[in-house]
Amino acid sequence: MDRAGFSGKPQNVSAHSLEDIPEALRDTPNAQNRPRMKLMFLIGGLVGLGAIALSAGSWYVASALQKNAVSEPVGVSAPSPAPTPAAEKVNSPDSNSETLLGHFVYAEAPTSELKPIVANGQIKLRQAAAKQFQAMAAAARAAGVVLVPISGFRSATDQEHIFFDVKAQRGQVTTKRAEVSAPPGYSEHHTGYAVDIGDGTAPATNLSPNFDKTKAFKWLSANAARFSFEMSFPKDNPQGVSYEPWHWRYVGDRDSLETFYKARNIKP
Repeated sequence: MDRAGFSGKPQNVSAHSLEDIPEALRDTPNAQNRPRMKLMFLIGGLVGLGAIALSAGSWYVASALQKNAVSEPVGVSAPSPAPTPAAEKVNSPDSNSETLLGHFVYAEAPTSELKPIVANGQIKLRQAAAKQFQAMAAAARAAGVVLVPISGFRSATDQEHIFFDVKAQRGQVTTKRAEVSAPPGYSEHHTGYAVDIGDGTAPATNLSPNFDKTKAFKWLSANAARFSFEMSFPKDNPQGVSYEPWHWRYVGDRDSLETFYKARNIKP
């Protein structure tokens, strides 16, 4: 056996094979595995991050679904709003709800219902109104007051003359004329319940606002209600008609009351 066999070097590794390995790697035998380990750690890290991201995404989706399920339960629809009840009508309109220039429409009283309240028979009222007017005039006379009827029932034809012809004579515009006289078909005198009253001792105040300074007006203000008469157009009346202290109407039975108050929704 020669000395080469006792050199102490492994016989299955030649000197040439060792020389082929770089010195740095020969001095640190584990260095050969470090690039592979780094690659494995990098891959492992990426896989770990992906798993975390996937887990977080799954948690977010699950949380959102759970929240949606709580706020809007599946298969349960939101209750529909209750329908608004229809407004209830107050006082159904009738023929007396129609107005023109502040005046209500009125039908003419039947001639068979009319009764004279003066000796010559020219001024008439409905029978119930005529009876009460005569009783009222008698009571006033007993108190020294003379109530003189100036006008009672008027037909629509009569009112046409009073409205249109007088309007033309005075050169009044329509709205101005309507303040002092109703258009035909819209006068309370058509009903047979309205009467214009004067003071027999102060004829100059007839059909004038100054009538309210007479003894007759003062007596009427204090006593007319006892005979179911009331002033139709006081100061600042809602119809916008001029103040007429001489114009009074009878409201002493059902027909007269409905004629003047039905469909106006006037509260007591």
